[in-house]
Amino acid sequence: MTTYDKTLNYLFAQLPMFQRVGPAAYKADLNNTLAICKQLGNPERKFRSVHVAGTNGKGSSSHLLAAVLQKSGYKTGLYTSPHLVDFRERIRINGKMIPKNNVIQFVNQYQEIFKSIQPSFFEWTVGLAFHYFAEEKVDVAVIEVGLGGRLDSTNVIRPLVSLITNIGFDHVDLLGDTLEKIAGEKAGIIKKGIPIVISERQNSIENVFKSKAIVENSKIFFASDEFISFGYEYKGETAQISVLNKKRSNFEVYELGLPGKYQMKNVVGVLKVIDILKLKKFRISEELIKKAFREVKKLTGLRGRFEKISDKPMTIVDTGHNADGLAEVVPLLKEMNRPTIHFIFGVLGDKDPSAVLTLLPKKNVRYYFTKANLPRSMPEKKLKQLAKSLGLKGKSFPRVSEAYLYACLKAKKDDLIFVGGSTFVVGDFLKLRVK
Repeated sequence: MTTYDKTLNYLFAQLPMFQRVGPAAYKADLNNTLAICKQLGNPERKFRSVHVAGTNGKGSSSHLLAAVLQKSGYKTGLYTSPHLVDFRERIRINGKMIPKNNVIQFVNQYQEIFKSIQPSFFEWTVGLAFHYFAEEKVDVAVIEVGLGGRLDSTNVIRPLVSLITNIGFDHVDLLGDTLEKIAGEKAGIIKKGIPIVISERQNSIENVFKSKAIVENSKIFFASDEFISFGYEYKGETAQISVLNKKRSNFEVYELGLPGKYQMKNVVGVLKVIDILKLKKFRISEELIKKAFREVKKLTGLRGRFEKISDKPMTIVDTGHNADGLAEVVPLLKEMNRPTIHFIFGVLGDKDPSAVLTLLPKKNVRYYFTKANLPRSMPEKKLKQLAKSLGLKGKSFPRVSEAYLYACLKAKKDDLIFVGGSTFVVGDFLKLRVK
């Protein structure tokens, strides 16, 4: 391969990619990843790591942890998925994306392995990330689970500590149709003797995690028992959150570069993981934690979490894409108290959007139903009909760009435009801003 674009086109053509084709790309075992790592000299054993899983909040938590470690002077790898604009967003060191040449060279060197192992796009990407982190000798890497946990390709690492953020209904066709089954898959990242932090104690499923921790002889910590977050205040580009540490009987005020009340749940899990890392001799000060939280976007390059894109017209995007995620976003939109919300909305076709649609507001809202440029996207006209049956009226547009242009025409001075429903709808919108 001679260029970055040709390299990506080769990978997209040769290897199944979950975000494009859905469950057909999902491999229900770790055999391919283990084979890839063996061929690469087991790079996953050559750097320290933190493993992060969960239905919602795992991306934000991963970025917050990476920002704190980076700000504390550690060379920090960060692996996340999916990407919004550029594939290289998935693999970063100290916030900088993997260079294009590294991607090209890796593919050129290991094409024959792809042919013999036949990995999925995600399995290949995990191999690339681990190889890059090992080659660059990172001090520590924060590794976000892609899907589930037990059978996720990232689950070949042996981390210093693991974090599970929140459990909700998502990917039920692959992970199970009850919270207990989904929690069981996420609990698969709990490993023998390695501490596990659960951000939020959810009474209906806490025993799933406790039982797995007992089997693995792992210390388990429910962060919400030790830390209580309160006093959320939205400040536009940032949000202020107070956190009471019951163990130490003191509280701290944090300013987060990630607005959204749902960050109140994420912060407590992140703080508990930091406490555990300190016990493992990581030098992390309270002052640097606060700076890292405030500067998280600049430090790690995170996009799409209740992100303000422009003031004229006021435009916000959020990648929340399931019922739990949208349930946190909708109240924030209402609190902004705008005359009309112009809601650009699209979903994936392999999920039932009914639970999400029932959460969406009906008053002072105009809907613009659309779809991302992916085969998995639900056709905009079908989405419009489903929404109409639930009392949501609007127009349909075949492309995100068309929906946004029309919303801009209709939006008045004090209105709000919101783009969401799918990570990939947000990605298509952000690509417009790049061009």
